[in-house]
Amino acid sequence: MKLKNVLIVVNDIEKSKEFYRELFGLNVIRDNDGNVILTEGLVLQDAVIWKNFLEKDIVPQNNATELYFEERNIEKFVKKLEEYKDPIQYVNPLMEHSWGQKVIRFYDPDGNLIEVGTPISLETKPEYREDISLESDSI
Repeated sequence: MKLKNVLIVVNDIEKSKEFYRELFGLNVIRDNDGNVILTEGLVLQDAVIWKNFLEKDIVPQNNATELYFEERNIEKFVKKLEEYKDPIQYVNPLMEHSWGQKVIRFYDPDGNLIEVGTPISLETKPEYREDISLESDSI
């Protein structure tokens, strides 16, 4: 079994497509009128359709999940965020963890939590080698 997609709920599909394209370079693979599949497996789901389907309220900024991206030149990415046409709501500014990884967290326009971090080097943290399989198949 393989995980194929991650779905996030959005209020404005067009605004979200633009946000993920301009900041992350994700492009539309398929647009199913209210359900849009982007490159890297991210799916944008129209909030009205999702709410009707689940018959439950949608809770933005619930901080229960996070989209995680890696970027080698994180300072350049932070500048891109600062220059984005719409204000970005930050959760934490650029910071460095004790293990040397730099990260920044913020919300997308619909309150979905995003983290962007520098890649963790297996050379500098050899203990991760046992935990991370770069070409692993599911069990």
